Amino acid sequence: MKDQFVTYIKTLQNTITSKLEAIDGTAQFKEDLWKREGGGGGKTRVIENGSVFEKGGVNISEVHGELPESMQNYFGVKDANFFACGLSLVLHPKNPFVPTVHANWRYFEMYDQQGNIVDQWFGGGQDLTPYYLFEEDATHFHKVCKTACDKHHTDFYAKYKARCDEYFYNSHRGEARGIGGLFFDYLKKTETMKMEDWYNFVTEVGDSFLEAYVPIVERRKGLSYTQEQRDWQEIRRGRYVEFNLVHDKGTLFGLKTNGRIESILMSLPPHVQWRYDHQPEPNSAEEKLVTRLQNPKDWV
Repeated sequence: MKDQFVTYIKTLQNTITSKLEAIDGTAQFKEDLWKREGGGGGKTRVIENGSVFEKGGVNISEVHGELPESMQNYFGVKDANFFACGLSLVLHPKNPFVPTVHANWRYFEMYDQQGNIVDQWFGGGQDLTPYYLFEEDATHFHKVCKTACDKHHTDFYAKYKARCDEYFYNSHRGEARGIGGLFFDYLKKTETMKMEDWYNFVTEVGDSFLEAYVPIVERRKGLSYTQEQRDWQEIRRGRYVEFNLVHDKGTLFGLKTNGRIESILMSLPPHVQWRYDHQPEPNSAEEKLVTRLQNPKDWV
């Protein structure tokens, strides 16, 4: 299973970065190969200062070794080894009418001292963070997510959409980070779902990413915008940073377990503003976004 999924994410990284370079038309991804002390490594690809993408990363990693003490405590095990692999991406477009997007798909195995698998699961998802709310864009993104889910179980979309709304939530602000998508974790073997079934589901979602995001980028990337709208984008990016540094489990785990800092913080945008007690104008497009983020919607 791990070999199968590693092969998948390597191919998916190539597919996604090639398409994004074509959309941008100016910038190309720079590749950074790195090794992890303790076992494994990864391939980080970053795009910066493009015509469309101000900053973005599409990273894969494949790490293994002794399970860190903090994770042993978390899972309630001792002297365990692990293997983990995944693809993680974040894209911060330049135009405030093009939403930021985040996605990841990952697989984890845990072993006893004899090398036997004692636990394994998949996780991942994809979610959209607009700065100006175009309802047709949000509906399109969610329809693609639902189509991918429905091929495997009619309950999956509603279940993992709700988990996404719950997870990507800035509780200290009382608002969602964005308009959601899918979020799932600890997808394990059950009476009705084998690990191969979960593999097929997760890769279905991964394969749907470009279909979910690219049409939105193409529709909005050429729209003209003002400096005030750009300022609003940077203010809202501040909320994105707050979530990643205050609430995101992956970021916090990486920082606490001596993870690769450049890859962990790749998700942060290059230009951000924090204005004291900033409030959008009443009845404005900016207020419309904030109101929606305070009240998650069923888009499909």
